[in-house]
Amino acid sequence: MAETAIEWTDATWNPVAGCTILSPGCTNCYAMRMAARLEAMGVEKYRGLTRKSGGRSKWTGKLYLDRKSLEMPKAWRKPRQIFVNSMSDLFHTDVPAAFVAEVWSTMQATPHHTYQILTKRPDRMAELTEMMPVLRNVWLGTSVESVDHLNRIDDLLRVRAAVRFISFEPLLGSVAGANLSGIHWAIVGGESGPGARPMKPIWVDEIEAACRKHGTAFFFKQWGGRNKKAAGRELNGRTYDEMPVLKEAALS
Repeated sequence: MAETAIEWTDATWNPVAGCTILSPGCTNCYAMRMAARLEAMGVEKYRGLTRKSGGRSKWTGKLYLDRKSLEMPKAWRKPRQIFVNSMSDLFHTDVPAAFVAEVWSTMQATPHHTYQILTKRPDRMAELTEMMPVLRNVWLGTSVESVDHLNRIDDLLRVRAAVRFISFEPLLGSVAGANLSGIHWAIVGGESGPGARPMKPIWVDEIEAACRKHGTAFFFKQWGGRNKKAAGRELNGRTYDEMPVLKEAALS
């Protein structure tokens, strides 16, 4: 477990490391840069997960299953919101279903924590979670960076979960028309770091309006840019830190 500066969670937990570039939202993924840095520091878990290409670190497609980490949350007595696999995707096609089930068992055994799982592969999430119990302390979400990937929302709506959420980050284009019915939480953020692509305010306003229409909690994470701290996270003169209310979320 690592404490984190990510605004919508308290800590990260990575039973899997490594991934594969899947769509434009992956192009400047911070996890690729971080994995390369950790490998350079001699952290064995990240060895061989990235390669240099065009002066940047990119995923090789190799994954590391960290079974030792499966017991870690049981030792954390203080309740936390935990982002699962900030350095990977639990529902990557090369993560065995049996390993996903082991992660599920750990989360079920630690109901004092809240786990937030984000994937770009909600079709596989829907398939695998069909065989697992719905846990009140597990929130399941997908990333949508533009209108080209709105189909991921349809897949997410097939997922049985206490909370379903969408991360519109990095938001690379308008997602006007996104159906947020049945979605409990939306996170919006611009891309940050080297080569960050700009985010237009109208795109953010469209998502906030959809949240108000469907009763979805709205969390504005950042404007992004090369210096995200300088850009800040105010929208229309205020910050938005709304979180889903579990008692209002259907366990279905």
